[in-house]
Amino acid sequence: MKRAFRVRSLLLPLLGSCLCAGGATPGPPTIYVSPAGDDAWSGSLASVNRNKTDGPLATLPPALEKSRAAHRETPGAEIRVVLRGGTYTLDRPLILTADDSGLTLAAYARETPVLTSEARLTGWRRSPANPNLWETRAAGSWRFHELFVNGLRKGRARAPSVGFFRSVGGPIKGHPDQLRFAPGDVKESWARDGGVELVLLQAWAQSRNVICAVDAVSNIVVLAGDAFPNNSESGVRYYIENAPETLRPGQWRQDEQTGLVTYWPDAGENVSSAQITAPRLYDLAHWEGEEERPVHNIVFDGLVLAGTDWRLNRGHDMDKQAAVEVEAALQARFAKQCAVERCRFTRLGGYAVDFGHGCQDNKIVGCDMSDLGGGGVRLGDTDANAARAVRNIANDVTDNHIHHIGLVHAPAVGVLTLLSGNNLIAHNEIDHTFYTAVSVGWSWGYADTPCSGNIVEGNLMHDIGQGMLSDMGGVYTLGVQPGTIVRNNVIHDVRVFNYGGWGLYTDEGSSGIVLEGNLVYRCQSSGFHQHYGESNLLYNNIFALNRDHQLMRTRAEPHLSFTLTNNIVYFDSGDLFGGNWSGDGFAIDHNIYFDTRAGAAHPPLDGKLKFEVWRGQGHDLHSLFADPLFVAPQKGDFRFKRKSPVVPFGFHPLDARQAGPRKK
Repeated sequence: MKRAFRVRSLLLPLLGSCLCAGGATPGPPTIYVSPAGDDAWSGSLASVNRNKTDGPLATLPPALEKSRAAHRETPGAEIRVVLRGGTYTLDRPLILTADDSGLTLAAYARETPVLTSEARLTGWRRSPANPNLWETRAAGSWRFHELFVNGLRKGRARAPSVGFFRSVGGPIKGHPDQLRFAPGDVKESWARDGGVELVLLQAWAQSRNVICAVDAVSNIVVLAGDAFPNNSESGVRYYIENAPETLRPGQWRQDEQTGLVTYWPDAGENVSSAQITAPRLYDLAHWEGEEERPVHNIVFDGLVLAGTDWRLNRGHDMDKQAAVEVEAALQARFAKQCAVERCRFTRLGGYAVDFGHGCQDNKIVGCDMSDLGGGGVRLGDTDANAARAVRNIANDVTDNHIHHIGLVHAPAVGVLTLLSGNNLIAHNEIDHTFYTAVSVGWSWGYADTPCSGNIVEGNLMHDIGQGMLSDMGGVYTLGVQPGTIVRNNVIHDVRVFNYGGWGLYTDEGSSGIVLEGNLVYRCQSSGFHQHYGESNLLYNNIFALNRDHQLMRTRAEPHLSFTLTNNIVYFDSGDLFGGNWSGDGFAIDHNIYFDTRAGAAHPPLDGKLKFEVWRGQGHDLHSLFADPLFVAPQKGDFRFKRKSPVVPFGFHPLDARQAGPRKK
């Protein structure tokens, strides 16, 4: 990132910089920090000097004070705070403002500095009631929902230990939320124990509630918050967390009333010598600008941000979609031309990065985000008026690996773009999610929004959904967004609990979108699904080996919903079409279809439609029924053999090897 740089010479000795021989331009002033340092030292040296009289600082606050002193002298000057390897424990989030613009916070060489709010739990002793259990008491009012043993996340006490309970009958109307349970699944004592939570999964949503009351006669449990507004399911799945008698090896719980922490170690774990930690903060860093004075040119480079908790406000959290309400470890507002490069985000309770209101022209590049309670990256606003007033625009999310997410908030998304435009989401690998990999848009219907011109390209998305929730896509879009392009992505293995496991999913009002050059295979419901929308174009895609259907459509509308042309559809199960194909609000032609099942001269359309009738309606008049001759489709190799008919037909071969993070 190129930045304007002009620093008064009197600052250079203070910051430990030097002029190069021959009058060369000096590098940026540098302040060093190390756990082996001393805050009384100058911070101008990377290591302790021979006499042990000077060296790096020990903590971040004095380093930032030195940086701010320099910025007061020369606003916006480029300054580096370089962290040696080790752990830097924060008792409050780092707050960087416009006065910090020009600051780079970077790792030293190949070392690994960790910014964390985790604190160690000590004083463990065996439980007098059960020798398998160990106990300690958190100091004061410290209550938390995450526990790590030697850096590994440990689950809270859970019932059932595997799988889910199921509610009995349909939803119960009223406030607060109530649930009818099977006899014995929920205990009356859990309402008295304090902090026992019921986690409910419904379609694409999740709610988490403290148990307030239990009636063992009517088998009704009363919860802390409201019900999911779209609640219409019967027999919904739920599980219990943090109940005392449900502990198993590798699990823990904390008594909300007394602060007592109980842990049942895994076989071979030595509690006396283990590093057992829990987070104290919900976020680690804020870049807080203002509309007239944005934060600009701040860089985090090579850092690890780890160890945040998640909130349960008034005993309740309602995740209506995409974990949109959950905080992030790094949160930015009115940030411009800033960057997060080569960082690692792990052991978090929420999202990793949130570039929100007024953030423009920022980059998140080459990061690893894993073991997240929430999702990876969130861009933009949820409120249309705010989004129109100050645009969130032109942010790049590229070459990151976002994986094993949604561990607390299952609906979390790998990259969630809300009401934001002209962003680039490219060459990321997103995998092992419980919900959508990439989501773009945040409006339902045909209203004009600031979401337009987003590019989603070259991403590798796999192991999406994992059977946890329903109604999701590898790439999911919402609302009118002209100029948005979804191209050259590889999406495979989308698996859901009940329904709606799609590769490309243009949902409510998705319009003006081009989807081209994508490889979509092994999705549970179909490779493509349009709920409703207008003037979308699907061109030069491969939809292969999807299970129930290959292409789906829900709503018939009196306009052209989409054009599907020059695609390859290759399958060995289910029908070609699913859903509602009435009316003529779509254009389908010049495609190649092949059903591998023996004796299928023409692929089954949807169990009702006859192909002759379909063509009589003007569809697929020039489409071809032929084997595209993939090299090894069952092994995920969709290159073409030499005599494939697809190239003469006009299909442009895809190179799936280019998807995912690029090698440096």
